[in-house]
Amino acid sequence: MLEGFILWAINEWWIFLLLFFTVWLIVKNVRIVPQETAYIVERLGKYRATFYAGIHVLIPLIDRVAYRASMKEQALDIPSQKCITQDNVVIEVDGILYMKIIDAAKALYGVNDYEFASVQLAQTTMRSVIGTMPLDKTFEERESINNKVISTVDAATAPWGIKVTRYEIKTITPPKTIQDAMEKEMRAEREKRAVIAESLGRKEAQINQALADREQAIQQSEGEKQRRINEADGKAYEIRTMAEATALGIRTVAEAINAPGGSSAMSLKVAEQYIQEFGNLAKVNNTMIVPSNLADISTFVATATSALDWKKKSSGQDS
Repeated sequence: MLEGFILWAINEWWIFLLLFFTVWLIVKNVRIVPQETAYIVERLGKYRATFYAGIHVLIPLIDRVAYRASMKEQALDIPSQKCITQDNVVIEVDGILYMKIIDAAKALYGVNDYEFASVQLAQTTMRSVIGTMPLDKTFEERESINNKVISTVDAATAPWGIKVTRYEIKTITPPKTIQDAMEKEMRAEREKRAVIAESLGRKEAQINQALADREQAIQQSEGEKQRRINEADGKAYEIRTMAEATALGIRTVAEAINAPGGSSAMSLKVAEQYIQEFGNLAKVNNTMIVPSNLADISTFVATATSALDWKKKSSGQDS
């Protein structure tokens, strides 16, 4: 039986060849599409379908994959180009464009090279936008320039199935002469700010010093005022104390005189003081001074005694 099958296979070899070719053809026309990738399939030279991620089968000898497109966001470098600003200054500007294919069929059939076309659109738009503003504004309004380029290029590439997501200016390079002038201007501005800051510092220091001097003067005047008040209080207290002591002494003397035997004691005390002062006066020089009338002592004592008696009588009448 085995020999018969071998003989049949030898005689019918073309059947095995046909079976192998059929399997090979089927395997050859099975396509597995990766994630974020699109295959453009043509049937007999005409667009048939777009295959996205997954497994797909083509009809052998009829269908073919014409293009493969990435659906990921792409970054296209925009080469440096010369632009003329509104104030006729030539500057060099470069950037980077971010875009993404939304419709692969439109991107591949709508334009010959969508990347080249997008770069050219970004460059021409950049020149147009830069030409509407002076040099200073190009440095200050980068965000505005980016937004204008995005809106213009996105509107132009929409029929191609492309979505422009972002545009960023990388560098803006003015001529060397303009760079030198800008550097001098910035240096002058920095020096101006330094001078202003220094003057403001001096002004603040002078104000603080004036406030300190005023506070010091106020404190000194307050201290002088308090010192004078304290001295006046001290003098008033001293005068009052001395007056009170004098009055107390006078009252004590008056009471002593009015007491029994007070007048005699007072006369004796006055006489003693008279004699003591007379003796001190005699010691002023080597010459001994003697009163012309020794009776003057008794007269003085009698006069002092009479005055005390009159004072005593007056005190009695007042009471």
